[in-house]
Amino acid sequence: MFMNGWAMDGIMYRLLLVDDDRKFCSMLSQFLEGEGFTCESVHDGPSALEKAAHTEFDVLILDVMMPKMNGFEVVRRLRKTRGTPVIMLTARGDEQDAIIGLEIGADDYLAKPCNPKVLSARLRAVLRRTDGGSQVVLESRESVTVGDVMIHPGSRQVMVGGRSVDLTSTEFKILEVLIRTPGTVVGKETLSLKGLNRKLIPYDRSIDFHIGSLRRKLGLGYDQAPRIITIRNEGYLFSVPMEP
Repeated sequence: MFMNGWAMDGIMYRLLLVDDDRKFCSMLSQFLEGEGFTCESVHDGPSALEKAAHTEFDVLILDVMMPKMNGFEVVRRLRKTRGTPVIMLTARGDEQDAIIGLEIGADDYLAKPCNPKVLSARLRAVLRRTDGGSQVVLESRESVTVGDVMIHPGSRQVMVGGRSVDLTSTEFKILEVLIRTPGTVVGKETLSLKGLNRKLIPYDRSIDFHIGSLRRKLGLGYDQAPRIITIRNEGYLFSVPMEP
């Protein structure tokens, strides 16, 4: 057992770090190994896909800007065959990179340069919500239907108007929280705790980005209104649709 309590009962989480900055990879790997991870590094997109295709990793840390193939394309190709959790490292202040990354299947993002301790906390949160170890237990695993939207927590299936919609694990958890209390405002703090498994921090727009992606994937309701409504300074609610 590690003293920090992260690697317990002999379990070591296997991590693939993908970044063309070799010095950064070396420093970050050394830190994360002290946190209980087994780290491997590659330095371009094709190498990342090759490595991920032949080795089972618990989580990937993936830089956006890399030679040969950028991080976005790596995620797109990875998601065709694997659901391995991905944290993307984006240029500081470039929200568009974060939005794109979350939309195509990344589980979280962090701006570079990043605090290794913050990154370690994000890794723990992502692993908790993707491997069944979440500290948040929702009330039921039965399907929930509101209007023409149905979710099934057991299979993580989402149907909208009879069509299947693919969501990331984070998007699914956020939608599940909202759809269980339709017409009721859910604060960002609650969504962060239940959807991201971490407290909301100042200037963190992760929830906003995920909500934006959910709106695009779910489309408009019967009345051509957004299914998820923003309540300024309070949070979000899943609207109760009027029947057509």
